Amino acid sequence: MLRVAQRLTVLKWTRDIIPARRWYSCNLPVNRKGLYCNQKSFQVLQQCSSTDFRAMEDKEVLSESVHIGEKRPCAEEEPEHTAKKARVQDDTNGSHAAKQSEEDKDELEEEEVLEDEDGEGEGESFADMMKHGLSEVDVGIHKFVSDHKGFSGILKERYSDFVVHEINKEGKIVRLDDLSVPVEAKEVPEEADPVDCQTLTDEQKQQLADLQLFKNKEGNVAIEVENDSKEKRTLLHKSVKTLYPGLETKTEEREGKKYIVAYHAAGKKALAAPRKHSWPKNRGSFCHFVLYKENKDTMDAINVLSKFLRVRPNVFSYMGTKDKRAITVQEIAVLKISAERLAHLNKCLMNFKLGNFNYKKHPLKLGELQGNHFTVVLRNISGSDEQVLQAMTSLRETGFINYYGMQRFGTTAVPTHQVGRAILRNNWTEVMDLILKPRPGAEKGYLVKCREEWAQTQDPKAALKKLPVKRCVEGQLLRGLSKYGKNNIITAFGLIPRNNRLMYIHSYQSFVWNTMVSRRVDAYGLKAVEGDLVLKGGTAHILSAEEAKEQSIHEIVMPLPGYDVIYPTHEVGKGYRDLLAADNLDIDHMKHKVRDYSLAGAYRRILIRPSDVSWEVIQYDDPRVPLIYTDVEKLENKPMPVYLTEGKYRALKMEFSLPPSTYATMAIREVLKMDTSIKNQTQLNTVWLN
Repeated sequence: MLRVAQRLTVLKWTRDIIPARRWYSCNLPVNRKGLYCNQKSFQVLQQCSSTDFRAMEDKEVLSESVHIGEKRPCAEEEPEHTAKKARVQDDTNGSHAAKQSEEDKDELEEEEVLEDEDGEGEGESFADMMKHGLSEVDVGIHKFVSDHKGFSGILKERYSDFVVHEINKEGKIVRLDDLSVPVEAKEVPEEADPVDCQTLTDEQKQQLADLQLFKNKEGNVAIEVENDSKEKRTLLHKSVKTLYPGLETKTEEREGKKYIVAYHAAGKKALAAPRKHSWPKNRGSFCHFVLYKENKDTMDAINVLSKFLRVRPNVFSYMGTKDKRAITVQEIAVLKISAERLAHLNKCLMNFKLGNFNYKKHPLKLGELQGNHFTVVLRNISGSDEQVLQAMTSLRETGFINYYGMQRFGTTAVPTHQVGRAILRNNWTEVMDLILKPRPGAEKGYLVKCREEWAQTQDPKAALKKLPVKRCVEGQLLRGLSKYGKNNIITAFGLIPRNNRLMYIHSYQSFVWNTMVSRRVDAYGLKAVEGDLVLKGGTAHILSAEEAKEQSIHEIVMPLPGYDVIYPTHEVGKGYRDLLAADNLDIDHMKHKVRDYSLAGAYRRILIRPSDVSWEVIQYDDPRVPLIYTDVEKLENKPMPVYLTEGKYRALKMEFSLPPSTYATMAIREVLKMDTSIKNQTQLNTVWLN
């Protein structure tokens, strides 16, 4: 037991001191605390003597309390190791605390098994693996707009250093500040007509009552209405539904006679999860709520909620997706799920909080939001206060180039825009090869084995057997190839969800846009010129020389390539044709044989100027201490972070608001004047650790 405790001590210590594994999510193994484990460092530290452990404990390395950035214990359930599923824990007798050491031991064993499967720590370090990743220049990101001297800083050292609040369609910042369930006026049920009740015999009433509680073996109750008028039959339908909620009725003919047949429309789930049949008429059909989540992207969060509520994910709607490696707050709507049921999840789920419930008649739609408000901490900055002042003043007054961020292009050595280009070329063999071939870099162990199997055998069924998780893109493509054969790649590729498929071609559009905007800024600087485009009433307009003199650079747009856009008429605009021609694509024929992959195109502003910009330089000693006061901490009346007047490290805390589809990492890039790719940030983290 002492040995296990020592190993756990080291593991917990390494989680908090290894920032190289804390930047972005790269499909790396995650433990149940929601933090990445460094197996190589663990193996090194595992060799420490017990004296070393005591020395660390004497220095109170582990005396910290659990911060909000980590998962909190739950009385009813806890997520499984993969962080995608959650299992229910029977803790009605308070056994959670008593079994803590056993659970920690199990957790440790599970982590070691998975990390062995993933092949980490068997050669290359994480930083070495990420040398194969993309850098900004690989995706067309080259230019800056300000002339201040850049400085270094660590982005997302902890996911709690990056907090996002949605700005709703009314322009208000969405915050979680109320966990209570709204009090509603009780609906007075309509009384059944006395005649209806008299129509039912005592035996029929008993049968209906048994059916309602699933005690009726027949599964339905038939009431003969051969001699009843249509009006009386209508009243009987209404009476059964009113007196026995959860039952549905229909009229059938049996052996030449008319019967009203009562049955459970939703089967046995109707009683366990009542939604449709017991929903009050005076209540809006959609329950809107604020979702606070930590270290999970929006779709993962929706999948978790739908699993616990036993509904399909498509009953949820939202205005936009949010980053995974962050704390995010956004509005969600769900069809016919009560606030009481949603509020109960606060007792069951870790890294989630639901609140600010209210009922409305409409769902949410993608794109309805006005933007996002960001609170970001850049740790261990090297710049002076004067440099910070110049950088933040430039961000507030001039803004930044509206590049598509690195997360648009993936984190592996095979960028998503290369797959998109192959789709647009109609080269489906290349599409298959790019998705399935072995690649250098950080990936889960089972994906590595799957790719190796595919490279050796080209057998989709054999490769698919190597995947324990078959809902990933590779698994879905292999399943399609197994079903339809390698001669029907288009159909096989269609098994991948539509949004995932479109992501590839949108990534290619983003690559072209980034590249052309870099050329535009390099050629003409930050002023409007003849041939530039502006939007007037949603329609693109080409500027004349006279119009360009009066136009602000903040109004200039550049097109994403497609069949329904026009291009700038200056030399850079003409470069679109050359760039696509070099990729064997015809700019005049952007309609694809497969309708889904036809690109209409769009327009995007070159420069974005954030609003509500504020900042402060803060000092701290402990890299593990949170520096942002979150909504949940406010609700739980936890003390605000205390900033030191003098500390070992300096951090830049900044706040700003951006419109939709704009990348905060590109604003931060402009401030630091450094590469924000995971490849560069990992190297920076590693240098800091050393």
